[in-house]
Amino acid sequence: MNKQCDIGLIGLAVMGENLALNIAGKGFPIAVYNRTAKKTEQFLSSHASSLPITGAFSLAEFVNSLRRPRKILLMVKAGKPVDDFIELLLPLLGQGDILIDGGNSYYEDTQRRARILQAHGIHYVGLGVSGGEEGALKGPSLMPGGTKAAYDELAPILTAIAAKAGNSPCCSYLGPDGAGHYVKMVHNGIEYGDMQLIAETYFVMKQVLQLCPSEQSKIFQSWNKSDLNSYLIEITADILNRLDDRTQAPMVDLILDSAGQKGTGKWTVHSALDLGVPVPTITEAVYARFLSGYKAERLTAAKTLASPQQEAKLDSIPDFIAAIGDALYASKICSYAQGFALLKAASLHNNWNLQFADIALLWRGGCIIRAQFLEKIHDAFSRNPELPNLLLDPYFTAELKRLQQGWRKVVYICKQLGVPIPAFSASLDYYDAYCQEALPANLIQAQRDYFGAHTYERTDMEGCFHSDWTKLPKANQE
Repeated sequence: MNKQCDIGLIGLAVMGENLALNIAGKGFPIAVYNRTAKKTEQFLSSHASSLPITGAFSLAEFVNSLRRPRKILLMVKAGKPVDDFIELLLPLLGQGDILIDGGNSYYEDTQRRARILQAHGIHYVGLGVSGGEEGALKGPSLMPGGTKAAYDELAPILTAIAAKAGNSPCCSYLGPDGAGHYVKMVHNGIEYGDMQLIAETYFVMKQVLQLCPSEQSKIFQSWNKSDLNSYLIEITADILNRLDDRTQAPMVDLILDSAGQKGTGKWTVHSALDLGVPVPTITEAVYARFLSGYKAERLTAAKTLASPQQEAKLDSIPDFIAAIGDALYASKICSYAQGFALLKAASLHNNWNLQFADIALLWRGGCIIRAQFLEKIHDAFSRNPELPNLLLDPYFTAELKRLQQGWRKVVYICKQLGVPIPAFSASLDYYDAYCQEALPANLIQAQRDYFGAHTYERTDMEGCFHSDWTKLPKANQE
């Protein structure tokens, strides 16, 4: 086999197939390999006649088909399969070759693999890929992390196949080792928050206003022409307008209320806990999916536990719908503020030097959380790259002031009626806590010192202190 291919791809599941077609369609000759030879044969029979695609049926044949430095994109299941392929490929690769992991790998695994391969003179790139099957084919958001030299070699291919926001590709170098996969992980965590907030919006309109899915669809369509414009709002409007082809009932009403997850939201929360960064909206979104899985218990609890027995007292339904939109946008701002605060902490901890304005643009097209207001986030970090929190940017400060009345109204009404809105509530609590001059943590620290001698700081003098609380004078001496 001639060494004619610019890049090779291993793993011809749907994402791998579509990325291969995207690469070949942009004019880059590509070699493909799959452990199941039949899958490779089927892919070649469908596409090799019209695109520069070469099939290989052994890893040696596959590697020998690539130009140096050899570039290999792994599109296999995260975890052990990635390590297995690295072990198989390592004897076949040489100095300067580039191995790319395009799966949803945990960033610490990527850091470990990068260290191992660096010792062999091989570059390792953790490539976050967002956009699903359609994005892989038509243009995903790409989040590469690894050595800058490796990125420079890959850039002509990656920027060609990435989604475009205006004329700019949704792909740029993020930083060393696990930076790309970390940014993708946080993207997915924010995605969890977005989806939960939208689901709560649907649920409030259903439970409080008794609006049917088709009526809600029109509202989401109108919101998609506003500041809330996003891919997830767009598909929600479409979902709510769809009927089951057998019963003609609203399709959404026939889907069991138990949501799955693959783990990236959990990883985001774990990392936030490790770094000491509050991400309550994202955390509640993860917990909400867990709780949705307790369907049998919830059915029992619904018949057993008391709920408020009252009706909503609303002055105006249109005004309350507008308030729901305000609550959604305000909570969304808080969720993204949490995500970017986590990225900032991780960047400092890992010496990644992440560029947050660039990350906002990476997410502007191709990915699941693509949204109009990411331009505002880009503008915020362009104005102040050291911005500690999005809430402190003048645009977002003003928006949250404008949205606050409707936001609080929705949370208040839902609490009165017993309608669960964990992500809305967590977002509002995050906002209220963040802008408080004083929090009750002073009492917590006093308790810690009382039972465990953990010490405390004082507001009136420097240093750390401990008290024997049983010997301190009492305010009430009676």
